[in-house]
Amino acid sequence: MITDIIADNLSVVFCGINPGLSSAHHGYHFANANNRFWKVIWQAGFTERLLAPEEEIHLLDTGCGITMLVERPTVEASELASDELRAGGALIISKVERYQPRALAVLGKQAFSSAFGVRKVTWGRQELKIGKTEVWVLPNPSGLNRATLEQLVESYRELFQSIT
Repeated sequence: MITDIIADNLSVVFCGINPGLSSAHHGYHFANANNRFWKVIWQAGFTERLLAPEEEIHLLDTGCGITMLVERPTVEASELASDELRAGGALIISKVERYQPRALAVLGKQAFSSAFGVRKVTWGRQELKIGKTEVWVLPNPSGLNRATLEQLVESYRELFQSIT
């Protein structure tokens, strides 16, 4: 079982869509070797070194956290039903209201659109706020995403620079 890495007053909580089978098997967020999350957040400045998935709890030391829209593992996020994503969006809103990080970063346009009922989604900071928390949409670091590592790092760095 993968659990949230979350606490009060974090700088950012990254919100993945749902665990892949590898992450579910290992019990850590973004555990698939093809997922670029850990490398991206390190290169964007969120962590001082490259963390391994099993070191995920150390994110709290950097002011970061991780949660997910849906807990059910799948091979691909496209296997999720829209009602699962909407229910996940409601759950994320309650978590963010409870913990009030400076920013919530949802990793993926389609997931954000489905979960929060927003039709036209752009990358970056959104008009939507949850309490005082800014909401951002960043590209998903999955190996299935065609974005290059450099493109991912650039978009995550924009968030990092806005909250530091």
